[in-house]
Amino acid sequence: MALEYIASVTGTSSTLAFTSGIDSTYNEYQFHFVNMHPATNEVDFTFQVNAVGASGFNEVITSTFFRAYHGESSGTSLAYDARWDQGQGTGYQPLTYETGSDNDQACSGVLTLYNPSSTTFVKHFVSRSNSSYAGDLSIDNYVAGYINVTAALDEISFKFDSGNIDSGSIHMYGVI
Repeated sequence: MALEYIASVTGTSSTLAFTSGIDSTYNEYQFHFVNMHPATNEVDFTFQVNAVGASGFNEVITSTFFRAYHGESSGTSLAYDARWDQGQGTGYQPLTYETGSDNDQACSGVLTLYNPSSTTFVKHFVSRSNSSYAGDLSIDNYVAGYINVTAALDEISFKFDSGNIDSGSIHMYGVI
């Protein structure tokens, strides 16, 4: 497996999106989000997609979410969290759990999107990330699911569920 760099988005805004570059060139795309720092405390980093010709970033998603954490002073846990699941939902899918906005808090990880150009099958995704929870915990987040559309996907949007992205970058790669 090798990664072919396609594009990056960086900045301070409410959303960061790739509106080109997702096509039939690759069967697998990876999005590496690096040091995403929210302007608002206790927010989830999320994504949503558009099918070719669609708008609104509201495709139907079915997903599952679980996390492991360890506190700075004590406490550990591994938990499934149904609050971040979607069952045929059209909202933005959380990739992290309540990232803090302190200067030593952010989230980073990888979202993999499989076969987005297929016009026959649904599109599967997996994500693994680490985030600094507002309550001073390190959280290892696991998310998986599928986008229930058989149309090709060509756009993806990332944002925190409240407030702006204070800083960070997202890099898109095709997997060879």
